[in-house]
Amino acid sequence: MKKIAFVLTLCMGVVLSSCNNDEQDGEFADYLVARPLTMSVLEFKNSVDIVPPVPIDESGKIYAYEDLIFVNDKYKGVHVIDNSNPASPQKISFIKIAGNVDISVKDNFLYADSLTDLIVLDISDLDNIQIVNRLEDVLRDNVVWPAEAQIFEWENIDYENEILIGWEVVSERRRVEEVEQRFNDLALAEANDAGNTGQGGSLARFKIVGDYLYAVDSHTINVFGIADLANPEDLDDVYAGFDIETIFNRGEHLFLGSMRGMYIYDITSPASPTFVSEFQHGTACDPVVVDGDYAYVTLRGGNNCGALESGLFIVDISSITAPELKTSYPMDEPYGLGVKDEMLFVCDGASGLKVYDKTNIDDLVLLDHFENIITFDVIPLQDHLLMVGDDVLYQYEYLQSGINLLSSLDLD
Repeated sequence: MKKIAFVLTLCMGVVLSSCNNDEQDGEFADYLVARPLTMSVLEFKNSVDIVPPVPIDESGKIYAYEDLIFVNDKYKGVHVIDNSNPASPQKISFIKIAGNVDISVKDNFLYADSLTDLIVLDISDLDNIQIVNRLEDVLRDNVVWPAEAQIFEWENIDYENEILIGWEVVSERRRVEEVEQRFNDLALAEANDAGNTGQGGSLARFKIVGDYLYAVDSHTINVFGIADLANPEDLDDVYAGFDIETIFNRGEHLFLGSMRGMYIYDITSPASPTFVSEFQHGTACDPVVVDGDYAYVTLRGGNNCGALESGLFIVDISSITAPELKTSYPMDEPYGLGVKDEMLFVCDGASGLKVYDKTNIDDLVLLDHFENIITFDVIPLQDHLLMVGDDVLYQYEYLQSGINLLSSLDLD
């Protein structure tokens, strides 16, 4: 079996200044190393289960449906929370789904990815959640790479008997020369080898529109017909480019966020999305939300997405075929974002949750800044705001000039 250590970025003036500044011991630097999480093929095929609430390992994206909140536990499954009383949410259960990072719900049918498989569950009875379907190998490029990692290792995977379901990222001290050599070897090798739906956040990769489920992976819009909710029809995929990360819908258009830009697709013919236009912004991690004539895009630098700087970009889409940058604002490490009326919410990583008045996009006014919390994803509901970060679910009530904390639920 071929063994390799996959190094995405290192001493190239992009991520690690320590490569050039490690003067104390010269030869070594700290790297974020992604180690593989695996399970046997048999375990994977039988990995879906519903169990009582468990502590969360690493909180991912959130999804709201009626009085329920679903919080993804990266690569492990979904925590189900009763939010009928937002001031006192209650954990209900945990749905174990190996390799899961995204879900979407329509009329009590929950669709979830399990690596390359699409799982369908009936959640109409929360005391008796049922697995009703599994479509195998329909999400062919559905591999999630942790953008913060500099080195990926899979040298001990038994590819004949094991399946890679995710990554654990740890900090390790490595010899710079060895890491550089591995990177050079890899680069040379590659050069020679030519109804009633819920609401996800801006980091979502699943989106239900009418009788269709759109699921983006790194290159493709995977299209499923869900007129028969329990039996999705795998339709023709649409190639959409490179490094696709997120999907957002407004009316007859899909807005795809990628590391390279924002792509706009027309879904007037919903089974066959067609390319309309794109906005290129260089290389950076990129979720998108849309409101009115503007698309709001957060770009996060300082990681494997490639950019050095982070910021909020506001793009004029009044001409849908010719989007143009209107203005931008610096940020520290932004992730998800959301819009409610004239309020704009930005999860700025370790810099907290920022709330802006966007009445005048050329002069955003900071209304609130919730510091000393780590923020990841946000969903502005009709009556209140959901936000997840650092294994805590936060809920805020809307005020005329900002928001106020309503409740917090520790997920660990």
